[in-house]
Amino acid sequence: MQQAHRNRTEVTFAGRENHPPGYIRYRCPPQIGGTVASGEGPVISSNKTCTVIRGRYLNTSKAATGIEGLDDILAGGLSRSHVFLLEGEPGTGKTTVALQFLQAGAAAGEISLYITLSETESELRSGAASHGWELDEHINIFELTPPESLLDADHHQSLLYSSDLELGEATRQIFEVVERVKPTRVVIDSLSEIRLLAQSSLRYRRQILAIKHYFTRYNATVLLLDDLTTEALDKTVHSVAHGVIRLEALTPTYGAERRRLKIVKYRGQKYRGGFHDFTIAENGIHVFPRLVAAEHRSNYSRSQLSSGIPELDNLLGGGIEGGSSTLILGPAGTGKSLISLVFAVQAVARGERVGLFIFDEEMGLLFERMLKLG
Repeated sequence: MQQAHRNRTEVTFAGRENHPPGYIRYRCPPQIGGTVASGEGPVISSNKTCTVIRGRYLNTSKAATGIEGLDDILAGGLSRSHVFLLEGEPGTGKTTVALQFLQAGAAAGEISLYITLSETESELRSGAASHGWELDEHINIFELTPPESLLDADHHQSLLYSSDLELGEATRQIFEVVERVKPTRVVIDSLSEIRLLAQSSLRYRRQILAIKHYFTRYNATVLLLDDLTTEALDKTVHSVAHGVIRLEALTPTYGAERRRLKIVKYRGQKYRGGFHDFTIAENGIHVFPRLVAAEHRSNYSRSQLSSGIPELDNLLGGGIEGGSSTLILGPAGTGKSLISLVFAVQAVARGERVGLFIFDEEMGLLFERMLKLG
């Protein structure tokens, strides 16, 4: 069986010889996120369905977020039919992540639903357009806001009710639109409004549990957004959600603003822990997973690396040993940068790749000085 969506080819292998001509038979890789070699074609599996999206293996038991770095951290994406919490203060990128999550579902032909209690539909569409996205017929937006009749002077105080009646009405509307749309992916934005409606922590917890059990029956993958605007840090949803992702925006005294995320919990799944930097660009979120030294070890030669200066090589016993670390010390103007760069030039001449990290000097000025030295 073959199903084609945008940038996606799915093939399920049903027998030893029963596969389309020209396809190469593979088993699903033991780890998600591996790279498909060029020209090898789609994946065919004898035990489960694998998916190739833009040359990468994905496990179809997980809903890809559409953010490559985040999917790598989550080992493929969010486990389907579960509820996840995405939390962060206003402006940290929650809505952008949520829209990208729904865009990934739409690209795979899935029906999605965005339930908003805080932003209008026009604001969401405008935000999506700023990233070059068009919310097509696969993405439904349900704006859960009070009717216009409540905006007059006599009813302005009732925009958000705290009674059981209004909380139940909001929940009923959510369930009704889900029954009508039958989505595979759902975003609820945000929990702050539901928390205000609930008024008490006990009622709020019961409501979140009811939402969780309801969507589990419908096999929907749900992303709950929380802007952390309450005075006390509320951990109610942490214990209920299958996974928790936290977004942060840091503004240091010196230097540029920094954004980072952390997987707080992910039940029964392996994930890359720690903080991971990310940026919000015109085309969406870009996540840069934290590097783990053990994953980047490679074989290297223990041979001496020459500087190209015979006298210096003689002092070093033939050069710097491959795989070692060398510190060059000296006051300003003694040639530290020059000595390090002659090793880099020789490495390039041998056909090796060189990484150059500069903190105190502008790149163009450095190259200009080196050109003058020949």
